[in-house]
Amino acid sequence: MKKATVLATFIALTLSTSTLAMPNKPDPLANTPYFNQTDKGFDLKFTPKNYRTLEVKVGDSLVKFRAFEKIVYVANPIEPDYQTLNIYVPEAYFKGEKINGYSAETAPIFLPNAVGGYMPAKAVTYDAKGFGSGDKPNAIVTALSKGYVVASVGARGRTLEKDGKYTGKAPAAIIDLKAAVRYLHANDNVMPGDAKKIISNGTSAGGALSALLGASGDSNDYTDYLKQAGAAEASDAIFAVSAYCPITNLENADSAYEWEFNGVNEYSRMDMSRLDANSYNDRSQVEKAKIEGTLSADEIKVSDQLKAAFPAYLNSLNLKDEKGNALTLDAQGNGSFKDYMRSVIASAVDKAHKNGASFDGKPWVKVNKDGVSDIDWDGYVHSEKRMKSPPAFDALNLSSGENNLFGTETVNNKHFTAYSLQHSTEKGEMADKQIVKLMNAMNYLDQSKTQHWRIRAGTSDRDTSHAISAILAVKLRMNGKQVDYQTPWGVPHSGDYDLDELFQWIDSISK
Repeated sequence: MKKATVLATFIALTLSTSTLAMPNKPDPLANTPYFNQTDKGFDLKFTPKNYRTLEVKVGDSLVKFRAFEKIVYVANPIEPDYQTLNIYVPEAYFKGEKINGYSAETAPIFLPNAVGGYMPAKAVTYDAKGFGSGDKPNAIVTALSKGYVVASVGARGRTLEKDGKYTGKAPAAIIDLKAAVRYLHANDNVMPGDAKKIISNGTSAGGALSALLGASGDSNDYTDYLKQAGAAEASDAIFAVSAYCPITNLENADSAYEWEFNGVNEYSRMDMSRLDANSYNDRSQVEKAKIEGTLSADEIKVSDQLKAAFPAYLNSLNLKDEKGNALTLDAQGNGSFKDYMRSVIASAVDKAHKNGASFDGKPWVKVNKDGVSDIDWDGYVHSEKRMKSPPAFDALNLSSGENNLFGTETVNNKHFTAYSLQHSTEKGEMADKQIVKLMNAMNYLDQSKTQHWRIRAGTSDRDTSHAISAILAVKLRMNGKQVDYQTPWGVPHSGDYDLDELFQWIDSISK
């Protein structure tokens, strides 16, 4: 049966099952069962039942939509509260209408995840506070207003425990996201939206997972995990990736961080022990968890050693710029790759200058009558404090979130780099190399089916080296992908701050 015919039947069936839920009321889903739970388990076939009809104001317009929530996307969930999709569909599509040129059959599917710090994340749900963003523009609401179907996805994370075992260690999060994509593909003929146009979106660790989702689509490396979870027998490839400040390439991120920030000894960082799954994305709580200080002599020594290791890795990638020029570094960390990074930041500064930003008091910015001609790299790097102490990710005392990510069902934290294992202060164990591989998008770029990529990492981001996102972008371009990569001036470690531009980009590749 053709999708248009199936959707017509779907619309007719759903007309009699709606319940109205207005904003500023208690969450009506608090005690409701899972959307697709049956006496025999979880049914992975989408059916048009148990939805809410909602409305939200976007600017001067009122957007009405239907909410199909608490859909468990695997047949064998370990943590069903997290292995869940919430699907939101503009009401106009059930009336045969179009929005922004899209119909029920052609609308792209926007797939945002709320993962931060590789912590567990539930699918974002419409509740008494809307989608929980307060006065900040919200990606889900914006997507609905522009005619997108939204599939808000939850995923397991590193801190989950059940029956005495850890249930969210790597590669749980990426397995969950892949399973959610498979659910959408498997039900493409009976759901509004076009599963051939799934656009993932995420920030920080969520940005890394968004990139990994795009890089590793349909890779056999994940097959056994997906079978064990009871994922649908369908593709897990996606159409496009939006990745804000992706915390990826973890096994090389320590040396990249020190290559960029070596010599910056003042830090302002988060005490991860003060943050839990509920507070990681709460900016006020993040501010309270900040620690200010100065690197010790031992930490400076570690920084020097890690910086010295980065050129060998960078040169092993055989990177080239858009003109075919090799991007390399010498033993001191200087060379054409550093020049390339300087040009990337200089371009962001020039764009901000042309938009009216003042750079008075910033002697490292070189301005002439035509705009910003160049920047002094060292001046830029030293213009703000570093965020992390070395090693930035694979902590010698196994205290980082990433150490926690690479634990197992029975071991909470593990090392994932040879350097930190060698210098460990806690006699730590090494994570399984295959699992480390499964979490790094760089390992799958040569086989990626995803053609369209949008990568953002603000110039004020000190959470990971800018080299990490740049390497990802350069390698993708070398593989023939269409890449929109920018480092917006003055933007810290954050995402969804340019929603108009984001959806303009999605429209440009989807229509």
